[in-house]
Amino acid sequence: MPQRFFIETFGCQMNEHDSEKVAGLLAHRGMVAVNSLEEADLFLINTCSVREKAAQKLYSRLGEVKKHKTSHPQFLIGVLGCLAQQEGEDMVKRVPFVDLVVGTHMFHALPDLLEEVEQRRGSGARVATDFLPAPTPVEIPQVIRQSDFRANITIMEGCNKQCSFCIVPTTRGRERNRPAQAVLQEARRAVDQGYVEILLLGQTVNSYKDPNDRHFRFADLLSQVASIPRLQRVRFTSPHPREFDDHTISVIGEMETICNQVHLPLQSGSTPILKRMRRQYTRERYLEIVDKFRNCGRPIALSTDIIVGFPGESDADFQQTLSLVEEVQFESMFSFKYSPRPHTAAEHWQDEIPEEKKTHRLMLLQKMQKEIQLRLHQEHYLGRHLEVLVEGTARDGVRRFGRTSTNKVVNFPGTDRPGTFTEVFITDVGPNSLVGQKTTDRQQNCA
Repeated sequence: MPQRFFIETFGCQMNEHDSEKVAGLLAHRGMVAVNSLEEADLFLINTCSVREKAAQKLYSRLGEVKKHKTSHPQFLIGVLGCLAQQEGEDMVKRVPFVDLVVGTHMFHALPDLLEEVEQRRGSGARVATDFLPAPTPVEIPQVIRQSDFRANITIMEGCNKQCSFCIVPTTRGRERNRPAQAVLQEARRAVDQGYVEILLLGQTVNSYKDPNDRHFRFADLLSQVASIPRLQRVRFTSPHPREFDDHTISVIGEMETICNQVHLPLQSGSTPILKRMRRQYTRERYLEIVDKFRNCGRPIALSTDIIVGFPGESDADFQQTLSLVEEVQFESMFSFKYSPRPHTAAEHWQDEIPEEKKTHRLMLLQKMQKEIQLRLHQEHYLGRHLEVLVEGTARDGVRRFGRTSTNKVVNFPGTDRPGTFTEVFITDVGPNSLVGQKTTDRQQNCA
């Protein structure tokens, strides 16, 4: 087996945590993580396939890495994750210099697969994209966390929703839930190791049900994790609006350890388009959920996802999206132009919206959202003292940056260690981040 490895990760927090698991597996077999592909014997790229641009980015990066392999024949290249699961053998045909393609259900077998690659050098790539019949996610105890203060913890994998635009059920499979006892043990262990924030992960995280007790659901797990002594913050992603019941919203409203920021993916403000997307809620039902969060007992900052240019989206449908965004006043947004993904229901629908119209709609939406964010920052954050969890050095290389409980990025002068808490007085705001001066420190040791 190779001795040194380097992993690059594209995509969501689930992908990032998968890379942490892979690093742990390889280190457990005696391999050493290095900081660049030039130092490595093995280069692994963990992929996303939710957007078309993610695939383009992967193949562009592989083209760059090929040059290194040409001058270092023993160098191995592996592709992991969702795009590997989606394309499998087709990927090898497109990039035949890749040595290993490993899908989302085969991470646990990576060390053994690498041994196979070594034994069969020159006889083609090893492709492992099997779906496991296991009813629960495979437990991988050897995790090398990239953060010293935030612990990512998987509680479930897969999705049963079958949204017409989404490839996740194909690449990740149907829902599989970890036993609550295993999740809680991992969370308590992380806190004992000094982690101050836990991020609970799942493709449809709030649909969680304990496989050993179907009455023990997401709200119960969230409440128990948030009750762990010495834990400062709990976040979760990515939820589905349909799965937010009154119990879950009540727990979020009552427990201050749970960050007062919730991601509530909208996708479209038009009920007919939501129906075509198979989102399982209407515009009216979505606004009811928003109203429940607005009245849950404390302020909750809402963020969202929106797709523009979905097949059949009329100008009137798009205006419905704009009006809903104006009504809700999201604190942040991820917005995208629709692009058809393979193995989805919408893949074969006529993509009726011209590219220039998609671009125009996206620009209008993003302009509106930028104005909303700036206004909210001015009204709700400017001139206030905020508790910030320090994450590292800001982009200017001088200041520190951290996040509030509402997930706002704050830049401020200081030398605080990542993983410590400090109080910052906000002196300036932009649409995407806040600027402040440190007022008091509350040191909190971290891992």
